[in-house]
Amino acid sequence: MNEEVLQGERVRLRRVRPDDRERLTALFNDPEVLRWWGDAEESLDDTFSPSPEEVGYVIESEGEFAGFIQYGEETEPMYRHASIDIALAEGARGRGIGAEAIRTLARYLFAVRGHHRLTIDPAADNAKAIRSYERIGFRPVGIMRRYERGLDGTWHDGLLMDLLAAELR
Repeated sequence: MNEEVLQGERVRLRRVRPDDRERLTALFNDPEVLRWWGDAEESLDDTFSPSPEEVGYVIESEGEFAGFIQYGEETEPMYRHASIDIALAEGARGRGIGAEAIRTLARYLFAVRGHHRLTIDPAADNAKAIRSYERIGFRPVGIMRRYERGLDGTWHDGLLMDLLAAELR
């Protein structure tokens, strides 16, 4: 297994390991994460059996579990880019840890993986996440209408945001 570690100033991103299952189960079942990520079992399955284009990391801060972040790559040369998803544990929220985790992963995706553009797609009504992503340099591209189905069975809009390498703050 690849033990690749990405180091930021206050965060460490390390590849997901089998012994992370309990912490990730709790994370994906947290009501705030469920609200935005949906089905906890599906998220857990995707985390431990990702598609070949996806890579997941546990976020650690001060030696403690702080959440999960992943990227997916579009490798078609005409459309090459990467996308990011993140879920933070309750104690890590509102402390800038998520923003630093995204910056750390973005630097890796630009410098090492050779991407020129990244995307992130929060729920259109997740104002807190959108503000955080904008501070990092992501810009709104547009609303994706009825983009994802919520746990309540209704469709919700998503906001497509992107970030070019020179725009990372």
